[in-house]
Amino acid sequence: MAESMFAVRKLKAERGLSVCEIPRPTPGPEDVLVYVEAASLCGTDLHIWNWDEWSQRRIKPPLTLGHEFCGTIVAVGEKVRTAVVGDYVSAESHVTCGMCYQCRTGQAHMCPHTQILGVDREGAFANYVVVPEKVIWQNNRAKLPPEIATLQEPFGNAVFSTMNQDLSGQSVLVLGCGPIGLFTIGICKAVGAKAVFASDVHPFRIQLATKMGATQVFNPKDHSPSDGEIVDAIVQANGGYGVDVVLEMSGAPSAITTAFRVVRNGGTVILFGIPSKPVEIDVAENMIFKNLTVLALNGRRIFDTWYKTRWLLEGGVINLRPLITKTIELEEINDAMAMLSRGDACKIVVLPNHGRPADIPGGQRARMPDPNITGAPVHR
Repeated sequence: MAESMFAVRKLKAERGLSVCEIPRPTPGPEDVLVYVEAASLCGTDLHIWNWDEWSQRRIKPPLTLGHEFCGTIVAVGEKVRTAVVGDYVSAESHVTCGMCYQCRTGQAHMCPHTQILGVDREGAFANYVVVPEKVIWQNNRAKLPPEIATLQEPFGNAVFSTMNQDLSGQSVLVLGCGPIGLFTIGICKAVGAKAVFASDVHPFRIQLATKMGATQVFNPKDHSPSDGEIVDAIVQANGGYGVDVVLEMSGAPSAITTAFRVVRNGGTVILFGIPSKPVEIDVAENMIFKNLTVLALNGRRIFDTWYKTRWLLEGGVINLRPLITKTIELEEINDAMAMLSRGDACKIVVLPNHGRPADIPGGQRARMPDPNITGAPVHR
């Protein structure tokens, strides 16, 4: 392996990203080194590219971005127990402490000490990335090619928020058709929702929502917000009744208002989109008097959600290919970010190594080490 590599880096406290040649990282005792075959762009990366208020508070340049990826393990630390060179893997992007109350009670996705790849530690928009073995997720290459395997991490967000309740036979409204909202439409259809309505302001996303199986898609720009036209239109499309379940995936204040107005009495509102500022809600009229169940969710369960994600994708239950707008190389990163910023793309997949699989001599595959042998795993 080369001693250096190329990576997409945030070098300065300003808009934009740079492609740099930096030293190839070395795995620590409990880490693995992954040759990155595919990585996908996320809204978080877009925030960092824009250098908005959140990024200015959170990000400490220089930093390599990227937290959604897949690839092949090419080196392991001496204390790694089960992962071996040749494993085809993805990773949970949240590296948790393992010792706090949340981690020790099955709620690691809420660990207050979480470090996120590409946000708090070096990420995967690079030829190689180092990650702890404990966050590695084994993939099946025959069932999940790299451009799909890299989407498991964000897809898991939609799985977690959507499959927290029984949607079979229910009418559902998805507000916001970004990648997570579009994933959500596919999941709702797969689990048997009787109708899946959707709403977004971008024509490109509206087309994708239809491809993912939405019963009917509404554009808020076609309706006056002051007189509740969009609420009336959705209720009419649902046979004159409020919808059973609303999944708010945009974080837009107007969409949050619509969510509480359009849901039926006794229905459920799931808040997953993140507003950029505080939102005012009429709690009495739109929540208490309607006897609503309201869930505020974030992330995904580690690793419970990953098993559900595997079933949905490996089993072909949901096809994510329509949501891959294009594949790019590292040098195209700023143009790709501009596309996302304009709303002209859904998922853009980066191929840091030009889509070439790692050259592992002997075709080594994963196997459990002998329990009677201590130290590093033995490789074939």
